[in-house]
Amino acid sequence: MAKSRPKPKSKPRSKSGMKRRVATVAVLPKNYASLLASLKEHIRAAQLRAAIAVNHELVTLYWHIGKEILGRQGKEGWGSKVVEHLAKDLHKEFPGMGGLSERNLKYMRAMAEAYTDGSIVQQLVAQLPWGHNILLLTKVKKPEHRQWYAQATITNGWSRAVLQAQISTHAHRR
Repeated sequence: MAKSRPKPKSKPRSKSGMKRRVATVAVLPKNYASLLASLKEHIRAAQLRAAIAVNHELVTLYWHIGKEILGRQGKEGWGSKVVEHLAKDLHKEFPGMGGLSERNLKYMRAMAEAYTDGSIVQQLVAQLPWGHNILLLTKVKKPEHRQWYAQATITNGWSRAVLQAQISTHAHRR
């Protein structure tokens, strides 16, 4: 006669007859919390650097698009209907990309007109978010004042609202 094997013990059941899960507590190394904090810091720093790089590329792209429009309008006599058509065609080609509206294309043109020197765009203007640049273009007429506000924004980390307040109070005069 063969010996019967003992049945494996089943997990305890709750009153409802369902198996209960037993929580297990993982034992983590002593330095786990500092490792996690360090990794979080590196991830956040990398995310910030990536966002800054993307912003730089977009603002540079917008300046280039504006320069192309400005040049074509000067050489070929393009009117506003061409810019309107260009916005529609670009939107069709890049449906998931924002920032290609007719209005924005006109801001791009204004940016290229205001900053004819590409090095200023690379060194200063591309460090600012697009909304800050639009604010500078629409509210500050003198190039030297725009550059002052751009530099002050970078140095002080001004939000768009703070930049607006500084422009309204003529901070460049202080």
